[in-house]
Amino acid sequence: MDNPQNSSREKQKMLKGEYYNSFEESLLYDRKRAKKLCQQLNAIPDGSQGERSKIIQNLLQTDKQVWIESPFRCDYGYNIEVGDNFYANFGCIILDCNLVKIGDNVKFGPNVQVYAATHPTNPEERIAGKEMAYPITIGDNVLIGGSSIILPGVTIGNNSVIGAGSIVTKNIPENVVAVGNPCRVLRSINC
Repeated sequence: MDNPQNSSREKQKMLKGEYYNSFEESLLYDRKRAKKLCQQLNAIPDGSQGERSKIIQNLLQTDKQVWIESPFRCDYGYNIEVGDNFYANFGCIILDCNLVKIGDNVKFGPNVQVYAATHPTNPEERIAGKEMAYPITIGDNVLIGGSSIILPGVTIGNNSVIGAGSIVTKNIPENVVAVGNPCRVLRSINC
């Protein structure tokens, strides 16, 4: 299901964090592909590891060891770069309108949401359909507690733990436990 227009101007603007038109033809095509693969993944019964792995690897375009529980949703899939041994529990949503880089040995609790996509604060720009997206980086050995939300442009450092229900609005350093809304560093982790 290759898209001959997959390097459109709007896609380039999206990945640069500029205003872009999300209804441009090739972006619509790519989201339709991801939606179809997510639907296939979510329809497979629990325990069908081989079948699930094939769809996940196709969706994320990776050969890494990845396990994602259903239901799972994403915008494109190909903008999600995962390391080895990634696990996402039930209800994960990743709005990957820009690169979402997830390191090795990362674990997501249930209902974790990762939003690279955002919209202007100016109402006229929103009404005009302008969107933008900023990359997100999650380091190695990170644990994201259930129902946490990671906002656009955030980096979470290696070995850190994000407490359940947190809303991560700013960068989190390495080797810390951070919790809350907005998410703040609670203490260091001795590694």
